Amino acid sequence: MEALRAEIAKAVVGQDSAVTGLVVALLCRGHVLLEGVPGVAKTLLVRTLARALRVDTKRVQFTPDLMPGDVTGSLVYDARTAEFSFQPGPVFTNLLLADEINRTPPKTQASLLEAMEERQVSVDGTPRPLPEPFLVAATQNPVEYEGTYPLPEAQLDRFLLKLVLPLPARDHEVEVLTRHAGGFDPRDLDAAGVRPVAGPEDLDAARAEIARVVVAPEVLAYIVDVCRATRESPSLSLGVSPRGATALLGTARAWAWLAGRDYVTPDDVKALALPTLRHRVQLRPEAEMEGVTADSVIQAVLSHVPVPR
Repeated sequence: MEALRAEIAKAVVGQDSAVTGLVVALLCRGHVLLEGVPGVAKTLLVRTLARALRVDTKRVQFTPDLMPGDVTGSLVYDARTAEFSFQPGPVFTNLLLADEINRTPPKTQASLLEAMEERQVSVDGTPRPLPEPFLVAATQNPVEYEGTYPLPEAQLDRFLLKLVLPLPARDHEVEVLTRHAGGFDPRDLDAAGVRPVAGPEDLDAARAEIARVVVAPEVLAYIVDVCRATRESPSLSLGVSPRGATALLGTARAWAWLAGRDYVTPDDVKALALPTLRHRVQLRPEAEMEGVTADSVIQAVLSHVPVPR
């Protein structure tokens, strides 16, 4: 983790929480929804992570005219052999950057569902497995909703984490400009000195260790109580499902392992509650009009649910 942070910091400034979130998602074999205004290094972050982890990455710009076959691949007729052959789409990679996923119609959004959940793509009735590791990092703009198709709850629930990339602090922004003034080119990671420091085999070894991280019955009950409390919140029309509780268990275990422990504490659960649960709840219209946010509701739940000792 420290080596990854050091390599990514050669190209990306001040997004440590997003870096950690992406690593947690890889360790949990989950997917990430990145939310941030244009220009906060979402694309650069994914490309740099792929370089540091020695895995392949591809980018798809989601637009209103994008078709499902443009993502998954399709059968193409070969006149020489008089047969149809499968041409893989960009989803056949390790890290797929689905840029502005909410700009494409629901039919194309749904083309990612099987890939995200089953880690395979079915074309003409034939399932084709995706490479391992496989992570979808989808981005969306939080301030521009004209001409967009909001992701349905069923698809939002498929994302393990929703990471919010804020605008950089002043000193970080000064550092960004200093690097650019010195000749930094975000399209040339080789010149930035980014090198592979880990690989898929390291992820496999880490996952095996995470599976041995102990979760006490009291902590399991705490996770359940937090998720059940969201279902009873008067500000929410939709609370966290059992799938969300399972996701919180997985991310808390990965967080505990990254912290160098072989057991999970309630603080680990609290640390991952916001990114793991914020996209799995739905606000009531009246609460939204009053300025209530999903984050504020989850924080209120965490402050009220008794913490096991």
